[in-house]
Amino acid sequence: MPFILLLGAACSGSGDTQQAAPAAGDFVRVQGTDLIKPDGSKLFIRGTNLGNWLNPEGYMFGFSKTNSPRFINDMFCQLVGEEFTAEFWKQFKDNYITRRDIEFIASTGANTIRLPFHYKLFTDEDYMGLTADQDGFARIDSVVEWCRDNDLYLILDMHDAPGGQTGDNIDDSYGYPWLLENEGCQQLFCDIWRKIAERYRDETVILGYELINEPIAPYFENVDELNSRLEPLHKRAVAAIREVDPNHIILIGGPQWNSNFAPFTDSTYDDKLMYTCHRYGGDASAAAIGNFIAFRDSVGLPMYMGEIGHNTDEWQLAFSNAMEENNIGYTFWPYKKKDNSCMVGITMPENWDSIVGFAEANRDSYAAIRQARPGQLVARKAMLDFIENAKFENCTPQKSYIESMKLTCK
Repeated sequence: MPFILLLGAACSGSGDTQQAAPAAGDFVRVQGTDLIKPDGSKLFIRGTNLGNWLNPEGYMFGFSKTNSPRFINDMFCQLVGEEFTAEFWKQFKDNYITRRDIEFIASTGANTIRLPFHYKLFTDEDYMGLTADQDGFARIDSVVEWCRDNDLYLILDMHDAPGGQTGDNIDDSYGYPWLLENEGCQQLFCDIWRKIAERYRDETVILGYELINEPIAPYFENVDELNSRLEPLHKRAVAAIREVDPNHIILIGGPQWNSNFAPFTDSTYDDKLMYTCHRYGGDASAAAIGNFIAFRDSVGLPMYMGEIGHNTDEWQLAFSNAMEENNIGYTFWPYKKKDNSCMVGITMPENWDSIVGFAEANRDSYAAIRQARPGQLVARKAMLDFIENAKFENCTPQKSYIESMKLTCK
């Protein structure tokens, strides 16, 4: 596996070692099944996810088959070449999420943002147009600053782990959760978290570190064996974090889409743990999350709904009420994407259908790529127009969606 980039004090933001270290009471803390803010009041998480920014997903662009970061990058390279693709990703990262987006999120009454990221942002692997000069810390530093200025908490979520933790498109893997079997991947996983924790150990804006998103899809014959390996990996990563950071909460998600907490037998190995579940669709009443509530109460630690959404406004409001009544805070998925079912929608530019057509076309040979590829002027202009349309000032706030989250849209 690749070496981690060691970004030092020359970087701006939370790497500054000149400031006095905060006290333990300056961080959000766990108190039974509640989260407690530094002023002693209870924190009920309500907010959104910055999905698609640092871990692109195909459906947010309108793609179906081309659905993981690696697939999307390969498709763009086939479409317009590596150099233009690298420039596209730079402009995408510069414009898809900016200070104005964070200010808007804060204006709705949200108090927390979950930031999904790809582990490659902290290695020398090729990712989103960069290799040895990856910009993971610079991107996170920006969000930390924007959140601090807008009184928002931030959860760092490793959405794509080394080797893949899920075995599907959402972890950018090769179709199997190799992380659970590969020692090199596990060591890199722990090393990256240790480096992140070392940089942000004194950053009170950060609520906590979510170790891995939606581990172990249910598709595999050996799913029970894989599930049994998850908690030991959590303990190993927590130990690596605690070598440098005694302050932050660590978030633990269950296997099978953050829904199965039965494999977890020990909640005592750290005094700052909370659990995180996900749910899309089905019953919108409290009965639908009965297993999450029961587990939460059995361990006496907080439970948080890290992802929910993609449903009718009526369903989402009913489910938000059920979560609030049962003390399960939430961040909706996602904040921004193509069209709607999000807080702000991106209008697809002219000729974007030509990009979608290429993404969905047969590209299993060079001849097929040549046959499917649209003209360069059309393709490149559509890609740049997408970035322009994705800027906050050109997006459309989805008022009813925001209100279904029990937030406000002025």
